[in-house]
Amino acid sequence: MADQPAILAGETSRAFAAAVADQLAVPLLACETMRFSDGNTFVRIRENVRGRHVFIIQSVSYPVNDSFMELLFWVDAARRASAAEVTAVIPYFGYAKGDKKDEPRVAIRARVCADALEAVGVQRVLVMDLHAPQIQGFFRVPVDHLYALGPQCEDMQRLGLAAPVVVACDAGFAKNAVRYAEQLGWPLVISDKTRDGHNERIAQVKLFGADVAGMDAVIVDDFSASGGTLAAVAAALRGQGARSVRAYVTHAPLAPSAAALLDGSDIDEFVATDTVERLEGATPARLRRISVAPLFARAIEAIQHQRSISTLFAATGVAAGARSATLPRDDALGGSADDV
Repeated sequence: MADQPAILAGETSRAFAAAVADQLAVPLLACETMRFSDGNTFVRIRENVRGRHVFIIQSVSYPVNDSFMELLFWVDAARRASAAEVTAVIPYFGYAKGDKKDEPRVAIRARVCADALEAVGVQRVLVMDLHAPQIQGFFRVPVDHLYALGPQCEDMQRLGLAAPVVVACDAGFAKNAVRYAEQLGWPLVISDKTRDGHNERIAQVKLFGADVAGMDAVIVDDFSASGGTLAAVAAALRGQGARSVRAYVTHAPLAPSAAALLDGSDIDEFVATDTVERLEGATPARLRRISVAPLFARAIEAIQHQRSISTLFAATGVAAGARSATLPRDDALGGSADDV
């Protein structure tokens, strides 16, 4: 058993962890999570993990604080059970937006989370599409950063759109959107939005780039919580004559109000990966999920056998008809802190 990864499923990622384990043809570790009446969380690993590499799969998603505390407890439980190594697999890292001190007297929340994970003994972290890639530098342990670009582009190619155009959801995601456009060989439009403070309301959206009249627009972003930005950008695209509008995001930690907003918007289809499986509210009728569990499984297998993560992505392309099979840099699809 020592040469097989030990996969442990946290409460927020039960289905995702099961899919990863299925890809690896290994059973999930027997474990249990209990919530006591006073709000305390209790976790227990119910089988021997001494000398094994334990991969704890837990998205930091709704309920965010509970899921993060549970993750810390799992790391501590594995370390105290004499696991040889403990890797925190965090498909969605809910505090990734807290990456800087951009206002007076605020916490850098992502850094606090990184410090907490290291304090309980995590030895490696595996994540996908961090809102700010520099968060990798908050950790002193190796961080393997995966991207959903490959699976998403493959799915986009299968749509068979007649006149496709990639649309960056905002200027902050423009650099990443360029990678989608290059991978697909599609033109690019960049939207720019202004907000009213912290209330998540979009005040104005402007579009820059190709003419979208008669085009099939595909909005790309790393995550959506309220759905407000996607709905506003979709309205702007329709207003300028776009024939169809789809939205692709990696993470969909949707708020309770998001389902009604997205289903009532100008978005024909909302596509997200399966990194977030528990929502506080309803699931949008227009939501379709694509799985990134196979990508995580391949990464876990590479880590388990001490192989480079970067080599996984050199062979990852999109469906036939794309302009190029691979991107010019390894980190465009994924990269590791210890891959040089």
